[in-house]
Formats: sequence, C-alpha cells, structure tokens
Amino acid sequence: MQQLLINKASSYTANQNIVLLVDRNSALSGLNLSDAEITYIKNEFENKTYQVYINRFTNWIIVQTFDESKTTNQQKENLRKAGNISCKHIQKHKVTSITVVDTVSNPSLCLAFAEGISLGNYQFIKYQKTASEKETSLTNLAIVSQNIINDDVVKLSITVEAVFAARNLVNEPVSVLNAIELANEIQKLGKLAGYKVDVFNKTKIEQLKMGGLLAVNQGSTIPPTFSVMEWKPSNAKNSKPFVLVGKGVVYDTGGHSLKSTPDSMDHMKCDMAGAATVAAVLYAIAKMKLPLYVIGLVPATDNRLGPDSYSPGDIITISDGTTVETLNTDAEGRLILADALCYAKQFKPELVIDLATLTGAAQRAIGSQGAVGMGNASEDIVNQLVASGYDVHERIAVFPFWDEYTEMIKSDVADLKNIGGDSAGAITAGKFLEHFTDYPYFHLDIAGTAFLKKTDSYRGTGATGYGVRLLIDFLCKM
Repeated sequence: MQQLLINKASSYTANQNIVLLVDRNSALSGLNLSDAEITYIKNEFENKTYQVYINRFTNWIIVQTFDESKTTNQQKENLRKAGNISCKHIQKHKVTSITVVDTVSNPSLCLAFAEGISLGNYQFIKYQKTASEKETSLTNLAIVSQNIINDDVVKLSITVEAVFAARNLVNEPVSVLNAIELANEIQKLGKLAGYKVDVFNKTKIEQLKMGGLLAVNQGSTIPPTFSVMEWKPSNAKNSKPFVLVGKGVVYDTGGHSLKSTPDSMDHMKCDMAGAATVAAVLYAIAKMKLPLYVIGLVPATDNRLGPDSYSPGDIITISDGTTVETLNTDAEGRLILADALCYAKQFKPELVIDLATLTGAAQRAIGSQGAVGMGNASEDIVNQLVASGYDVHERIAVFPFWDEYTEMIKSDVADLKNIGGDSAGAITAGKFLEHFTDYPYFHLDIAGTAFLKKTDSYRGTGATGYGVRLLIDFLCKM
C-alpha cells in the first residue's frame, strides 16, 4: 500500500542515517557525535537554525530541534514540516533508510516528525515515462524511543497507509476511476483490511428510489454505484454506529450549469475526495482493529452534460419523498448525499459525519487552510472534532447553523431548492443536507483543502488525503 516501511527499533549505530531530535539546550553528549560535530551543531543553534545536516560521507546525521516557546500543536506541525524537508534531502541523496532518535522524551513530537517524513515520501508518478528514475529511494523508517510504544508506531504506519490510499484514489483520472471502479477499489480496501463492503448497482439504487443519485447520473454512460462499508467487531464499544458519508462524484462538469475551464473543471477528478477519505478511514480503523462500530456510505457517479442530463428547473424526488427543485445542476453533490443521509437513518446512528468537496463558498471563506464544519451534533462532539483537527493540523472552522438559513432553500414549487442564493452558500448547502437527517449530524466541507494545485509541505501537490488523519484521531479517542 505505502512506499515506506515504518517500525520501532531498540537502538541505532553511528554508521546509520540518523535524525536526532533534541532540545536546543541539550548537551548532545552520548549521541555518537564527535566534539567537532557538537561544536558545529551548537553554533548553528545559536544562529537560530533548527535543522543541521552533517555529511559523514558514508552516512548522514540530521540534528533537529524545535521552538519551545510554541504550543505543543504548533511544535508538532513545525516538526511535520521539518520532517518533510528532511525527506526531500534524503530523497535527493538517494538514502534508503533513516532512523529517528527521540532524545527529548516527548512521544508526540517524535511521532510528528516521523509523520512529516512519511507523508512527504508520497508520490503519484505512475503515468510518467521516467517514473522509475524519479521513484523515491526511501523505503525504511525506524523510530528509536524509550517513550513510544509499538502500538503508536503501528498506528502511525497504518495512518500513513490510509492517507496514501485516499490520495491515490483522488489522483486517479476519471478515465481510470469511474463510479464502478471506485466501488471496486473500495471492495479491494475492504478485503485488505477486513471490513465488509456491499455495492449496490443501478437496479438496486432504483429500487431504493434514490432520486438524487439517479438524477445526477442521467447524463452519464456509466451507471451509479452505492457502496456500504461496515466494521463491526465483537468488542465494539458502541451499539449504535458512527456513520461516515463521502461524496463520490468521480468527475464533475457541472452538467447543464457547465463549469468554466481552466481552473474550475481541470481538476474535477477530485470531487470524490470525501468518498476516498471515508474508504481510507474504514481501512485504517479495521487494520487497527479499533473497538468501534463504524459504517461508511459512498454514493458515486459522474456529473456529465448529455442528451438525458437533468436540467435547471427539474424537480426530483429524494428517497425519503422530499421534492427538490434543481436550480443549478452544478450543486449536485448535495443531491447524492441526500440519498445517502436518508439511507443512514435505518442504522439509528450515534453520529453521522459527511465529508464533501461541496461548495466554492467554503473554499473562498477559508482557503486551503482547513475545512468548514457545521451541524447539529452535541457541543462535546464538535469540540472533540475541533480538538482532533488541531492535534493533526487538519483544522475545522465551525460555521453558524442557525434555523434562519433554512428559509433560504425553500422552493415555491417543491419542498426545497438545491441552492440558496448569493450569500452563505456553504451554510445553506449544509442546511439542505440537514433536512435529510434525524440523528446527530456534522458536515465537513473540504472543498478548499482536499486537492492542492501548489505544493504545500508534506501535504504535497494534488490530493492531500484531508480528513483521514482527522477522523482516525477522533475515532481513536472515542
């Protein structure tokens, strides 16, 4: 799955490629460093250098420190970024293995640095003619720490695998990954990790009267799919499941409300990032054997312009009988999610979280620095999600969810309309989705952060896998 083997080691030797994580005031003795190297490192620290490279010609020593005046979460994020920088240096010099040594007795900082190296080692170059020449050299990462237990290293390794799985799915073009192939890939992940997957075909979707999913699919030559994932171990703490719902629009032209290009349509293969996240999270929690009952739901289709495409002004019927006036066919994600949220009711869930690249409004509001979140879940749940967001630096900006926003999506000719107007677009989309719930619910609009056109440290370029680390952290603490 991933390109890097991560394991815990009990010791290291002076001739290995090593990263020494130290505090700025460390004496540096007993770390297999020469007096000259110690003097050089201390001089660099005095010059406010946080990362020092020592070339021993047969191996590299990297000495990494951090700003102790920062908060723990700031320190962790700075170390993830530092880990990414180390990764690029390692790749440049064709290093195959690296050992991270914790001398500061702070497991979270050491793990964050290792995470930055690991996530920075991701590549998606399979379609490049020179891929074999560009392939990363780094294949092994070891962690030496008396304060880190093996379970933490296993968790890191599985989390990285899951992020890579999500990134790979999102980076694939629709010519390779249509709705059927997305369902196939979800089934493969289920077999690898041991969670159950059922895939509904178009006939079954029609029987379930999923009018939102069927309407969006009308312009496509590829039928829709609806994937149901289940992880239900015998020792599950919760009798009512946590349900994760991911938007699976494998490509979005906007339909009759055609997007412009460039910039609007060029990267619309990423419109299934929510689906990729849900599948990857189920993979991770199953591999970790987390004692939680979790269900994942992914409605999938492309949104094409064709002879039978649904049109602005059409009235469609969602599976719960709600009628929707579709004023904009580019507001399609909420239509397929509506059917999934209705389907979730049968489980009487403890909590439902959906992830979707849903609105440009969310992206315009906070850019690529996090996700917009909103919902009717309890304050405790929201606080836990927000805290996990800060812990892993996949932050959530919680928007208001006042009842007045519901008035903006009422239709004159149907129960609802699928757009709310010129203002509060992210919120009215969330209120539209809330209509189809009868359980504690939280919506994550990941439009700004799921796919990046410019490199951003360990998040890279293209698919970021946003939400995977957030939800793994959240669920591990439940």
